Amino acid sequence: MTHGRSSNILFIMCDQLRHDYLGCYGHPALKTPHIDSLAERGMRFDRAYVQSPVCGPSRMSTYTGRYPRSHGTTWNSFPLRVGEMGMGDHLRPLGVRTALCGKTHMVADRKGMERLGIAPSSPEGRLMAECGFELWDRLDGLHQRASGKQPTHYQARMQARGYRTDNPWEDYANAPLGDHGEALSPWHLSQAHRPARAAERDTETAYSTDRAIEFMEDAGDRPWCLHLSYIKPHWPYVAPAPYHRMYGARDVIPVVRSDMELRDPHPILREFHRNRVSQVFSRPEVRDRVIPVYMGLIKQIDDNIGRLLDYLRKSGQAQRTMIVFTSDHGDYLGDHWLGEKDMFHDCAVRVPLIVMDPSPAADATRGTVSDALVECIDLLPTFIEYYGGTVPTQIIEGKSLIGLLHRSRAKLREVAISEYDYSVRKARVGLEMPVADCRMQMVFDGRFKLVNVVGFRPMLFDLAEDPDELRDLGADPACREVIVRLTRALLDWALRHHCRVTVSDADLQDAIGGEARAGIYLGCWDQGDIDQIIRSGDSGY
Repeated sequence: MTHGRSSNILFIMCDQLRHDYLGCYGHPALKTPHIDSLAERGMRFDRAYVQSPVCGPSRMSTYTGRYPRSHGTTWNSFPLRVGEMGMGDHLRPLGVRTALCGKTHMVADRKGMERLGIAPSSPEGRLMAECGFELWDRLDGLHQRASGKQPTHYQARMQARGYRTDNPWEDYANAPLGDHGEALSPWHLSQAHRPARAAERDTETAYSTDRAIEFMEDAGDRPWCLHLSYIKPHWPYVAPAPYHRMYGARDVIPVVRSDMELRDPHPILREFHRNRVSQVFSRPEVRDRVIPVYMGLIKQIDDNIGRLLDYLRKSGQAQRTMIVFTSDHGDYLGDHWLGEKDMFHDCAVRVPLIVMDPSPAADATRGTVSDALVECIDLLPTFIEYYGGTVPTQIIEGKSLIGLLHRSRAKLREVAISEYDYSVRKARVGLEMPVADCRMQMVFDGRFKLVNVVGFRPMLFDLAEDPDELRDLGADPACREVIVRLTRALLDWALRHHCRVTVSDADLQDAIGGEARAGIYLGCWDQGDIDQIIRSGDSGY
């Protein structure tokens, strides 16, 4: 066992947080001392990549330890099929109470449950609907409305505090405050500089922090893994006072883009440039209005993490709690003439990842930075090993980070992989692509990043010579050898076992000769051949 039976994990995930918008990752103006303190006491990973640049598939990969092509959830609101094991399904057998506080973007496979006769209200059905997590408090924000449903805990608390609405998330926590106290639209970016109508203590970041502390108070001596999943700094870009005005246009770091990205761009890039969100974030006044609020939301998260760390210290749990901090993807914010997170530039798929392992074995790496290629599917096997379990490698495709944290291993992989299904985006219509072919895959070897676009030439970036990823070399004949090599690496990955999950490699070690042991003798001419098989113990088949 890596750590004691009373060990805990606080697994914190932000939504749409870029890797370069933290103090410890080099942001010149945004101060995040509490998150930075985790990096000082743990290991900061500098090259961590999500397995998809959008919420749903990225999160399902993190929760299952599997790539989107394996678990099948390739876009938001695509159900995670019945049978896919989530984080709680792997940790519960180890005696770990595994709970959710916040967002998952999980959609249950209700058709699959109905087919198998599993009632959604049953204990098994509830776990399947929450990716194996015990539901402590789910708060998905905009996607969680009260119409015709029992009020959520957040709604009930807000109503008890005097917010008279069935949807406090939209009417208060994410509604800019008008001049006369009225709710303005959160979708008007021109209003982003205004404070939210809700007080800071009643917004989702503070609320989820409160609920996380309540869980830790409730957990007792049993080992626990709490997934605290903040909705922010994901849009709507609305921050409560005083965070709405902590930063200004002077604090906005320069945009990363070049005019040459607009000259004869790759067809898929051209289509995403045409999106409304990309065009609006290409305007300087929009960036100057929105990004300071994005920064304020991050500052609010950091302050609330300070509350969590203070609670862990005062409750005596700090020395036995692993803390993991990451994000499900980034945000273009106008970089590369794009908004949202639909492509594979680092600002979208490279995420912050900090792991603070309290065990003495990790003392040698405290405060260090790892440049190993890491994928977010590596977190689940890390948790399993931390609790002393055996990682089922036929199911989980990630690799435990414990070896890196304890300096017993230098690297995990040669390439990092990410995937994207754009079939529900307007780009499909503009490119006249069949739904089944709207697929892209990224393969990155630490220097070269290849983006395979089904039906089109690849995109290629050399991050050693072009760290901002401004020059697409995918059509350059001089780069053919690199393209062939990375395409082969992608093919090798695609041809791996992704679906043989019910039988492990260990189960197959002694499979040869099984026919003979069962009295089945194939290819024998006479009894002499059978006697030979019996003597040798090998059926020869």
